[in-house]
Amino acid sequence: MLLKNDNFKLGVLLGLVAPMLIFMLVYYIKFSSYEFNAFLDVFRKENRLITFFSVWCLVGNIALFTLFINSNKYQTAKGVFVVTLLYGLSFLFLKLFN
Repeated sequence: MLLKNDNFKLGVLLGLVAPMLIFMLVYYIKFSSYEFNAFLDVFRKENRLITFFSVWCLVGNIALFTLFINSNKYQTAKGVFVVTLLYGLSFLFLKLFN
């Protein structure tokens, strides 16, 4: 199975995909009454929404990281960790330059 591998690239891939899936899931649960393009416009302008979504997306990656650390899949965990740092920095810059 895919999750049995200990691979840095797998960690990067999972670390990239998980926050996107979480973003879409939270959008459909809480904000689906808005058209997606209109929602993205509001998202870019509202610091509170950026914070709300960044926390959920990063928590998803932290859960993945913890799963792989506890499974002794250190290379995969490293990939997730690197992407989590990049996501965190990008959300920070998005908030700062908004």
